[in-house]
Amino acid sequence: MIDQPSRNKPPLLLVEDEPDTASLVKLIMEGKGYEVLHAATGSEALDKIALMPPPALVLLDIQLPDVDGITILETIRATPDWQNVPVIMLTAVSDEQRIRKVLSLTVQDYVLKPFRRETLLRSVDQSHKTPARPQ
Repeated sequence: MIDQPSRNKPPLLLVEDEPDTASLVKLIMEGKGYEVLHAATGSEALDKIALMPPPALVLLDIQLPDVDGITILETIRATPDWQNVPVIMLTAVSDEQRIRKVLSLTVQDYVLKPFRRETLLRSVDQSHKTPARPQ
């Protein structure tokens, strides 16, 4: 089945420094009708949070070259217009302590890389149906 783009879906912010992963996620999400805004560094993401209206969703890596994803997540949760934006962590970090920290900051899901397309899409679909879950 071919995904038909929907012109009704608002943009999502993808914060990912690895070009191949960013391209793959962008391809998958554009195939589902999303406009994907990309930030390749943490500082780029912080600029977008400060300047743009909140997106429908944020896909956020933890390990970035300058500002880490946890700091970005803390900024999202402290920014009034952004604090209820669903956030899905998309990362290779599987350290239990860091996962607990991220979940305590209220995220929708935590998707480990490498990921399957179906896993990512299921997580995105669920993020629109359920509130972020604090741990």
